[in-house]
Amino acid sequence: METLLPLAQDCATLLKENGWTVAVSESSSGGLVSAALLAVPGASAYFRGGGVIYTRGARRELLQLADADVRVRGATEAYALIAATQIRSRLETTFGLAESGAAGPSDSPYGPAAGTTCLAVSGPSERVRTVETDHNDRQENMRAFGRAALELLSVALKAEAPE
Repeated sequence: METLLPLAQDCATLLKENGWTVAVSESSSGGLVSAALLAVPGASAYFRGGGVIYTRGARRELLQLADADVRVRGATEAYALIAATQIRSRLETTFGLAESGAAGPSDSPYGPAAGTTCLAVSGPSERVRTVETDHNDRQENMRAFGRAALELLSVALKAEAPE
């Protein structure tokens, strides 16, 4: 998690300076994104909550998304954007950040290959990104996915920040 802390600090600074809030929905990063954001002192000013949405049941209960509401399956940019928008709406935040993929060592039963995740930020503007690490090292992928999610959030925050 140490490699995620500088990115989380950058995001925290932008969130606090602008009075913005964030909620996080993550899966294959296993809570590392939330942990990094919460490790920054003063997190209660900007972090509203989130969840590790690791199963369809968790998606149904925590995001309140029924199977029929999610026409896209598995780790896709479209699903990541749905999850980011839903967590943002449910926790009434300025930004929603979502990550959904397969850390490995095997491919996900929902479709994506190990080492693949899709990310999205929902807020005043939307951003999506797919990350492929080309390997199946679970812990390394989890860290890579967390880093990529925080990088995408940082890009979105900087785009919205007044100059």
